[in-house]
Amino acid sequence: MKAYLFPGQGSQFVGMGKNLYKNSHMAKKLFQLSDEVLGFRMTSIMFEGSIDILKNTKYTQLSIYIYSVILAKTLNNFEPDMVAGHSLGELSALAAINVFSFEDGLILVNQRASIMQDICESIHGGMAVVFGLEDNIIENICKNDHGIIVPSNYNSPKQLVISGEIQALKRVCSDLKKIGAKKILVLPVHGAFHSPIMKPVQKKFQKIVNQIFFQDSKCPIYQNVTALPVTKSDDIKKNIVKQLTFPVRWKQSIKNMMNNGASSFTEIGPGNVLLGLIKKISRSSS
Repeated sequence: MKAYLFPGQGSQFVGMGKNLYKNSHMAKKLFQLSDEVLGFRMTSIMFEGSIDILKNTKYTQLSIYIYSVILAKTLNNFEPDMVAGHSLGELSALAAINVFSFEDGLILVNQRASIMQDICESIHGGMAVVFGLEDNIIENICKNDHGIIVPSNYNSPKQLVISGEIQALKRVCSDLKKIGAKKILVLPVHGAFHSPIMKPVQKKFQKIVNQIFFQDSKCPIYQNVTALPVTKSDDIKKNIVKQLTFPVRWKQSIKNMMNNGASSFTEIGPGNVLLGLIKKISRSSS
């Protein structure tokens, strides 16, 4: 069975999609449609902008969504048996399998990114990747801290991202180093994504989601919140809203996809970060 994966923030680069624009008539039309719907030249930012501008949450999320969905729609024989997307990538996956239109997805991503950017500027949070410790150890350290700090991305065995208030993040990182974390990498983001700090974003995003038409999915999407296959539109909508404050259960999603028959994985988007995680997850499952 064929599984397709869609990446989230972090895979972007200047020039992404430019060759696709030049070589595919359908891709060119969709890139131009993106600019029309958004009301500004997102394609110029993607093709010729600076990396500093592209790192802005608003532009990062839009660029990855646009590139990933257009890539899927221009692929020959894109007929997935199942899909999954990492964080933002979940919206790319949903547009690729026509749960909502490409244009409606642009509106969702644009609004999601804008309100996330706003909360990041008002409440300074951070994220860090912890390597070399079991999930339950990291979970307990976070739980025992008096600040807001939680596991936010279960990426692969012994690689877990934590997210929360800056001071809480510093304390927990220090504690984790003391008990044997092999490596801790503080991410270059200014927000505590997938944590309770995103609660105000969740309420605003819910209103936007309610205005978009969703249809049932023709193939299962393994959503971040539950790591389980979902096809009903109402469940999909609830989960993409919950996702903002819930952890990304990526490792669990991939294991469930494997257990349910996934025999090949294809990453649709810039880079191959997710395929790298697949190898680690696969080794731990064998």
